[in-house]
Amino acid sequence: MEKITFSAKETENFAKGFAKKLKPGNVVALYGDLGAGKTTFIKGLAQGLGYKKGVYSPTFIFIRTYHLNDQRSKIKNLHHIDLYRAEDISQLSSVGVEEFLVDKEAVVVIEWPEKIEEELPSGTIKVKIDYLEDNKRNIKVV
Repeated sequence: MEKITFSAKETENFAKGFAKKLKPGNVVALYGDLGAGKTTFIKGLAQGLGYKKGVYSPTFIFIRTYHLNDQRSKIKNLHHIDLYRAEDISQLSSVGVEEFLVDKEAVVVIEWPEKIEEELPSGTIKVKIDYLEDNKRNIKVV
């Protein structure tokens, strides 16, 4: 699946549609340079999973959990992990990243997954966001 978006709103809408295809236990590795639109994508994904409040990048705390209150969904939480400031794996162990990766009632989205590439579970869905110009992005799901 691949899409070129021309605004932040289009990126969010693409992510909303993508969210509908996710299942409990899915891990999504989100690749892209600084400013590519990863957090915008996650905002749309959270909305697509039924989360109605604000979504913020957990750059300084590594992990934010958003509790989804949709009784019809089997997905209970969205764990948003941002590894931008992570310096080494031991730092991530102290915040319990491993436990989040195996939460079978959640969807886990990881920004800067390159830092734990070897630790990603098999079946991880990879999403690459490329900055093309101003508001134009190429989003590719592998």
